[in-house]
Amino acid sequence: MKYPVLVFVLLILSCGRGKKYHDETTVEQPQSPLVADILDFQQELNESFKDPETSPLPDRYRKEFETLDFFEPDTSYVVKAKFVRTPDAVPFLNPTTTDRKTEEVVYGIAHFTLNGEEHQLEVYQSLGLLDQEGYEDYLFLPFLDDTNGNETYGGGRYIDLNIPEDDTLVIDFNKAYNPYCVYNKKYSCPLVPRQNYLRTNVRAGVKNFLKD
Repeated sequence: MKYPVLVFVLLILSCGRGKKYHDETTVEQPQSPLVADILDFQQELNESFKDPETSPLPDRYRKEFETLDFFEPDTSYVVKAKFVRTPDAVPFLNPTTTDRKTEEVVYGIAHFTLNGEEHQLEVYQSLGLLDQEGYEDYLFLPFLDDTNGNETYGGGRYIDLNIPEDDTLVIDFNKAYNPYCVYNKKYSCPLVPRQNYLRTNVRAGVKNFLKD
């Protein structure tokens, strides 16, 4: 009986070393709504840069434009901030890259955790835009971070927001974009207030624009 048993064991071992009849397959994970939203933002921004009616690019750059340089979507840069209103804030004139000044007011302070550390940023309401259609609940978030001057534009970046319904403000740093004056000197862009400097690397959103 020992020989049939030995043959049976050898057959089992040979099957283990042979062809697999149930090959492993890689199952693609469904794309999260957050990532889909970030990719939509990137596509819309690229389309606006291609369109001669909306693009800040001079013709010599726009004609060959394909895409901006983005960091890969990273949902860890989508933060829920505690939003503290500042109803008694006094409007101020914010300098720009030209002689123009914009009238801003600190609408509230966003408190949040990013890269394992606590941060806060002032969020502004641009008073000069209040009368324009579509800007009734618009909030402006300019910020600086440790990638500026290297991976990103040295003067900082902007994020567009809307007035939240409660005290929670969602900030998606994947939607950070460059001021238009980065691409064309004819634009006048608000400077980022120094108090909105994040002492961390924000590797999300639009990277620096390198001209050929």
